Amino acid sequence: MKEKKLIYRNFIERGRLIPFEVCIKESNLLILSDKRLSREAEEALIQCRKDIEQYIYRNPVFKTTFKPFPLQEDMPLIVREMAEAASKARVGPMAAVAGAIAEFVGKKLLAFCGQIIVENGGDIFMEVRKRKRVGVYAGESPLSGKIALEIQGEDTPLGICCSAGTFGHSLSLGEADAVVILSSSTALADAVATATGNVVREDKDIKEGLDLLKNISGVRGGLIIKGKRMGIWGKIKIVRI
Repeated sequence: MKEKKLIYRNFIERGRLIPFEVCIKESNLLILSDKRLSREAEEALIQCRKDIEQYIYRNPVFKTTFKPFPLQEDMPLIVREMAEAASKARVGPMAAVAGAIAEFVGKKLLAFCGQIIVENGGDIFMEVRKRKRVGVYAGESPLSGKIALEIQGEDTPLGICCSAGTFGHSLSLGEADAVVILSSSTALADAVATATGNVVREDKDIKEGLDLLKNISGVRGGLIIKGKRMGIWGKIKIVRI
């Protein structure tokens, strides 16, 4: 798992941005910025985890349910974002946790820098000025490592999230080699990647997955890879690498 995560991280075009990592418990973030902000990133991650963990302590079902969780007035902002994203995608709120943390940490750090990329378990939040390419790792698919998403600076801030059923630590009920979702909400991109991945078990299911993601408000585009086949929908530019 560690090796595959490192492979995926090498697919993110860094340019002149400074890379550093922040790790707390299950959270392992790769951050690229025009400044080294290790202390600020650690503080932001601690606060995100604290809000989520304390809410789960009071509402343990939030962590275990595979169904949308009802919104409540006492939800911290990051918890509410997860619940709202999960409701749109019709999955459990923890399906949005990695993307939500990436975005919340990234937005906190933008108070100290001009550009930021935060990767958390294959889920990315970015706000950049220049074009970036993000390679697509798709396990044993022959397309793995052969294509990348090309992201223009004016299209950010942007969430780019990946779900896979054939590798990685995240839970998927399907067998997709990669489902990549783009959205202005990284929490939503994460939740929709999970929901879409759940329905793709064979390459013939790619159309069903695309039909699902394109009908969720807030999704900009999506990519599904299963074996030798790939399906694409929306505002998404694919280039060879």
